[in-house]
Amino acid sequence: MNKKLKRTVTLAITVILDAVLLVGAHMGAYLIRFEGQISPFYLTFIQETLPWIVVIKIIFLAWTGLYRGIWRYTGVVDLQNIVKGTTLASVGMVIILILAYRFASFPRSVLILDWILSVFFIGGIRFAYRIYVNKELNIAFPWQAVKNPSPKRLLIIGAGAAGEKVIRELKENPSLDLEPIGFLDDSSEKHGKTIHGVRVLGGIDEIQEFTSFFDEILIAIPSAKGAQMRRIVEICESTGKKFRTLPSIGELINGRISVNAIREVSLVDLLGREEIVLDQKRIRQFIEGKRVLITGAGGSIGSDLVHQVMNFKPAAMGLLDFSEYNLYRIDLECRRENTGIEIHPFLSDIRQAETVERIFYIFKPHIVFHAAAYKHVPIQEMHPREAIYTNVLGTMNVADAAAQHGTDSFILVSTDKAVRPTNVMGATKRIAEMIIQSMNGKNGTRFMAVRFGNVIGSSGSVIPLFQEQIARGGPVTVTHPEITRFFMSIPEATQLILQAGSMGEGGEIFILDMGRPVRILDIARDLIRLNGLVPDKDIAIQFIGLRPGEKLYEELITEGEGISPTSHPKVFVLRGPAPDYATLSSLISDLLNTARTFDDDLLRTQIATLVPEYEITNHQPGKRIYG
Repeated sequence: MNKKLKRTVTLAITVILDAVLLVGAHMGAYLIRFEGQISPFYLTFIQETLPWIVVIKIIFLAWTGLYRGIWRYTGVVDLQNIVKGTTLASVGMVIILILAYRFASFPRSVLILDWILSVFFIGGIRFAYRIYVNKELNIAFPWQAVKNPSPKRLLIIGAGAAGEKVIRELKENPSLDLEPIGFLDDSSEKHGKTIHGVRVLGGIDEIQEFTSFFDEILIAIPSAKGAQMRRIVEICESTGKKFRTLPSIGELINGRISVNAIREVSLVDLLGREEIVLDQKRIRQFIEGKRVLITGAGGSIGSDLVHQVMNFKPAAMGLLDFSEYNLYRIDLECRRENTGIEIHPFLSDIRQAETVERIFYIFKPHIVFHAAAYKHVPIQEMHPREAIYTNVLGTMNVADAAAQHGTDSFILVSTDKAVRPTNVMGATKRIAEMIIQSMNGKNGTRFMAVRFGNVIGSSGSVIPLFQEQIARGGPVTVTHPEITRFFMSIPEATQLILQAGSMGEGGEIFILDMGRPVRILDIARDLIRLNGLVPDKDIAIQFIGLRPGEKLYEELITEGEGISPTSHPKVFVLRGPAPDYATLSSLISDLLNTARTFDDDLLRTQIATLVPEYEITNHQPGKRIYG
C-alpha cells in the first residue's frame, strides 16, 4: 500500500469513528434529557435530523484542522480545535433548526448536552490513545513485554521547558532505558510539584541527599551561561556519578530539544559564550544565489564556514584546499547533505598563482572567504619562509585573482596575533591584512578582513593537545601560569565572519567580540575535571615556559587604532588609512626574493620593515632543515 493510499484509508477510518461517536453523543443527550425513555415522536425527529447534524459536525471539525493532527501527540491545540468545531457546529444546528423547524419540538437542553458529550467523546478517545501509546500512566498490560526491568535512574537538573520535553520523550520512548526519578531546580516555587508525574525534589545544592536514588544526571538547562554551568558541573562532580547535558539553544535546530541530542559537558559550556543572534535576512541577501569560494575549505574554520554558507542557499560552492584528505572529507559531507547546491572541489596550492587564476577563471566566484593559512606559532617560527609563501604570497595570489575576475567581496580570515605581533605567524597575517586593505576597490572588489582570537577545537589549538595529554595520563603542559587567550567556538567564529562579510563596504578590519580573556591554566584544570579526574592529583600540570614568538596575552587592536561599533553588537569595525599598493607590492617582492635565500634572520628583519610594530623576540628555531 503506497503512502497516499494509506493516508486516505487512515483518514476515512478516523472520520467514520468520529461519526459513530457523534451519533452516540447525540443519542446520549436525548437519553439523559428524557431519563432513558425516548418517545416515538422524538425517535422520528432524531431520524430526520441526525444525519445532517453529524455531517455538519464533521465538516466543522475538519475545517478547524483536527484531521491533520497525529493522535499520539494530541494536546491542547487539538482540544481547542474540537471545542471550536463543536461550538460552530452547534451554532449551525440552531440556525438550521430555526429555518427548517422554527426550533419547535427540539429540547433546548439537548443542545447543551450534545455539545458536552461531543467534546468528551471526540477528545476523550484521542487522549486515551495518546496515554496508551505513550504509556503516560505507566500501566503495564500482560501482553506488553518488559524490555528492561532495571533501566538507568535519571536525575534531571532544571525543571523548565527543556526538562519537560525530556520527560515527555522518555515516556514516549521506553527503549531509551532511562527512568526519570525526579528534578532538582533552584526555583523554590517548583519544589514539591510534578511535571508529567515526576516530582521536583528540591534545589540543586541538595543533590547529595538523593545520590542513592539515581545512576546518572542530566543537565537540562540549555540557556545556562558559563558561571551557572560551572557551578552545576562542580555540584555534579561531587556526587561521583556520570553527568551529561543538553546542547545550548544555538546548537539545537529550531530550538527543538531531544534526548538524542544529549552529550557530554564540554569546555564551551563552561566558557559560557552568549548565544549569537544573526541578522539572517542580511546574510541571506549577501549569499543567496551567489557563487562562493572558500579557501582552506577542509580546515576547522573553513569546513564550518562551508556548512554555514550552505544554509543560506548559494548557487554554487567552491572548495579549495591543499590537503587531499581534507578536501575529500568536506566534499563528501557537502554531497551527503544533498541540498541541490553545485559543489566544485579544487585541490590546489594557493602559492601557485597560475593555478589560483585558473580556478577563478573556471568558477567565477562572487564571494571569496580566504581561510587558508599556516597558523601554528612555534612551527612557523621555525619555518618563516613557509609562513611568508602561504600567508603572504598565497593571500596576494588569491586577492589578485579576485580583483582580476571581478569578485564582489573578498573576506580575509585574520587573527588577533596580527596585533603587535611577536611571532612570524602574526606578522605575516598582518601583512595579509595590509594587502587586502591596499587592494580595496580594485576593479570594484570589496576587500575586508575579520580578526578574532583562538577557536576551541581548531586544528593546532591547545585544547586537543590537553585532551591527548589527559588521555595519556599526563602531565598537562602549560607554558606559563598567567598566560591568557581569547576563546570562542568554531560555529560562533564562522557565523560572525558571515555577519561581518554581509556588512562590509570595503577596506574594513572587523573585530569580533571575544569577551574576556581566559587563563590557559583554568582551561587545563576544567578539562581534567570534565574527564572525571582531579587536577594536580590524578593529572599533573607542568609549566614549560613560553615558546618562541609567544606572549602572555593577546590583543584585538593596536594602541591608537580607532574602533567603532556596527549594527551588530558582537562585531566592531576598524577603519584606517590603506597602505599604498605599489609600495607594498615592492616590499613584498623584496621579501619573497629574500625567502629564496633561506636566510631566516634577514627574513625577520624585512618583515619588521613591512610591519614596524613586529617585535623580533629571542627564539630558538630548532634544527634547520634547509641549506
